[in-house]
Amino acid sequence: QVPCPSQIIIGEDGESRTNPAAAMLLRTDQLILGWINSSLSDGHLSQVINSESSHDAWHVLETLYGSHTQDRLQQMKGELQSLNKGSSSLEDYMHKAKSLALSLRGAGRSSSSSISSFISHLSTAFHMKDLGYVYYFLGLQITRDESTITVTQTRYLLSLLQKFGLDSAKPVSTPMASGTSLTANEGALLSDPTYYRRLVGSLQYLTLIRPDISYAVNNICQFMQNPRDTHLLAVKRIFRYLKGTLNIGLNFVQTSLIALRGFCDADWAGSRDDRRSTTGFAIYMGDNLLSWVAKKQATVSRSTTEEEYHALASTTVELMWFMHLLKSIGYLIPAPTLYCDNISAINMAKNLVFHHRTKHIQIDIHFVREQVARGILFLQHISGPHQIADIFSKPLCAAKFLPNRSKLFNNPISP
Repeated sequence: QVPCPSQIIIGEDGESRTNPAAAMLLRTDQLILGWINSSLSDGHLSQVINSESSHDAWHVLETLYGSHTQDRLQQMKGELQSLNKGSSSLEDYMHKAKSLALSLRGAGRSSSSSISSFISHLSTAFHMKDLGYVYYFLGLQITRDESTITVTQTRYLLSLLQKFGLDSAKPVSTPMASGTSLTANEGALLSDPTYYRRLVGSLQYLTLIRPDISYAVNNICQFMQNPRDTHLLAVKRIFRYLKGTLNIGLNFVQTSLIALRGFCDADWAGSRDDRRSTTGFAIYMGDNLLSWVAKKQATVSRSTTEEEYHALASTTVELMWFMHLLKSIGYLIPAPTLYCDNISAINMAKNLVFHHRTKHIQIDIHFVREQVARGILFLQHISGPHQIADIFSKPLCAAKFLPNRSKLFNNPISP
């Protein structure tokens, strides 16, 4: 077992900071632990699922299962060490190691037989019938091939356009025009707000698999009580955008890359009514989009750093939830990386000295900083043009909106 270096070091300037060597060692250890777990059959996995380090897992397996398991694990360890890490990126190395771990799987059963066994077990406890693959459910259309599952709402969307008399509307390239800033008091009140509310309610259901309209729908939902004609025009523009993108949906592709990645952004004081900021984030596993949010913050932020840090904290909570969920089902993955385009917010998460002007956000700072110091989360700067979360925090022009949209719907991500 390699001795773990101190997590906190004192720099030449006398200030405390996170030790990069300790963070890298912890990250490597968690990678190896994940590969060990993914190579084991269910019986072996149950014995090491609570191990906190790869050393603990090795020790438990060697003690319980003797030389046979030890030889197999030593084979895996040797193969992993033989991979040429120097000539590949960490992502390429993870691909190779994951493939190797799967190839060394021992007494595990095939995926299809495991599913069949699980269904048979459920049938003994509940009255149920296996209907096979789902193709249409509650307006969701599911198509699949050997490596991809695609979820769309084309049929449901066509019915909405016809229902509201918008099937002949002219399509547009974005759901909200760049620079649009709706307010509660501009425009004439609608004589029948029910029509507006029905339109918006239908759009809320569409956001289940259409993250590209999340910001626009969140914006128009803020005027449900007293909608005006300007708000109705904004709603109809969203439908015009949807008419031109009927077949867009979420794609889930089979991949050996299992790392979690988060992208977060915020639009400072974007609301003209109360000057609150809007938080936007996206969570990926590999290139598959798992979760996204476009939401107005609960408080007014006095600086761009503050509103970005609130967004960092919200995204960290979501990442930690996914980490705990995966761990609870016996699937350990390396520490996630969170991408932020605000350097000041990143520095606050790493600097152990509080400034008096940060007292009002110290809870969020403590929370994020603790995850970073423990090596559970890695923060990384990303330039504005590559920030995917921009699409959830502000209306973008077509030149910026369309590239971000393609990344949401499973085009390869290269931050």
